[in-house]
Amino acid sequence: MLGKFFSVLTIFLLISCSEISMGSGNNGSNSSASKFEDSIHGTYASTYVPLQSENIIIKNSTLFDGNGNKFENYDIHFSDGDIKAIGSDLNDDNAIVIDGTGKFVTPGIIDNHSHMGVYPAPGVSTSSDGNEATNPVTAEVWAEHSVWTQDPQYKLALAGGITTFHVLPGSANLFGGRGVTLKNVSANTVPDMKFPGAPHSLKMACGENPKRVYRSRGPSTRMGNVAGYRTAWIGAEKFRNSLEKNPDLRDLRNETLVGVLDGKILVHNHCYRADEMATMINISDEFGYKVSTFHHGVEAYKIADLLADEGICAALWADWWGFKHEAYDMSIANIAIVDQARGGKGCAIVHSDDASGIQRLNQEAAKALAAGRKAGFDISEGRAMTWITKNPAKSLGILEQTGTLEEGKDADIVIWSGNPFSIYSKAEQVYIDGALAFDKASNFMPHTDFDLGLKEWEDK
Repeated sequence: MLGKFFSVLTIFLLISCSEISMGSGNNGSNSSASKFEDSIHGTYASTYVPLQSENIIIKNSTLFDGNGNKFENYDIHFSDGDIKAIGSDLNDDNAIVIDGTGKFVTPGIIDNHSHMGVYPAPGVSTSSDGNEATNPVTAEVWAEHSVWTQDPQYKLALAGGITTFHVLPGSANLFGGRGVTLKNVSANTVPDMKFPGAPHSLKMACGENPKRVYRSRGPSTRMGNVAGYRTAWIGAEKFRNSLEKNPDLRDLRNETLVGVLDGKILVHNHCYRADEMATMINISDEFGYKVSTFHHGVEAYKIADLLADEGICAALWADWWGFKHEAYDMSIANIAIVDQARGGKGCAIVHSDDASGIQRLNQEAAKALAAGRKAGFDISEGRAMTWITKNPAKSLGILEQTGTLEEGKDADIVIWSGNPFSIYSKAEQVYIDGALAFDKASNFMPHTDFDLGLKEWEDK
């Protein structure tokens, strides 16, 4: 997917576009703590090991901390993979000093809606693994079991400052399966990329996609969609009750759904229309789980106060809509309206859903910021930075580890040539857990299998 046009062809025709929502359910039972928990935290657990980091102080930069603040002439010190301090006049005789004068420093950018790895480049049918379009309910599948670790798109995202991304199944199904949060590092296995401690997610989809895919097999209407969600949750409740008598009982589909009901798996929900988002909230109330994030949500501005009241994030495009009927009724100030709801209590996120857009999420945030200001909202650059750092980390359940520049957090850091909200600024260096992952000046970045044998690398 090389651009928006090709994304429409590949993502929407293949029905790959998806949404994520976090579910912190009612925790009505601990019965799901059975053998299938071991499969999550044991067999398929993260084996990520950070590269060795340096002891570094970046001095005298303009720093966005991801918490809404912008600091002039600030330093940041990191070593052993963690941020040690931010402030003025930091010193360590053993540290490598980087002159940040004229540079900007931000947290690593996080995309909470990606299909990299499951729709890799080159986009051939044999590697199209994002949609298990065999049943409206495929909660049993996991996107991580489709992720290709050699996708050349990863390094392109890295050059755009992306340190963490969330890979979702497509949106062909009512329940598309589990998503996975990955560190943007070079690895031969998926567990070696998995973000340690990141919760599993469940992709759900409403609207046109599931009802047009299955038609005669059902659902073929929006009311059919809703009946399908409710039927599946009723089945999950029955399975959870069965676990009380037999904790070793296995059912891949219901294990995922029970994980949501028990508040262990986060729900990410593909949904465009305001009325459908409200319906999905009603369903979550009926079965006692929590929606973490609505994705795409071109009509989120219509229910911005409701989303803020419910503590639900909205992952949105800055200015992409109109590509299908349910995506027509958009406001250019959509992100700003969601952000400012209830006196600034909204959780707005700029996402990509696109292998080209993920390379420029800072510019997408800049467009959303400009639109919000034009609409009359007094939004700072520091606030807009939360849309691509803190808020996506919150939606993915990893805010304690990353998303902001704070002492003790992962040293996921980007040094920009200038203001990241300028189209002329580029990511110069990207650090993941304090290890240099990308350096523009020296062309240092990971290489995939597709790079081997190419003349550009032979000449180096």
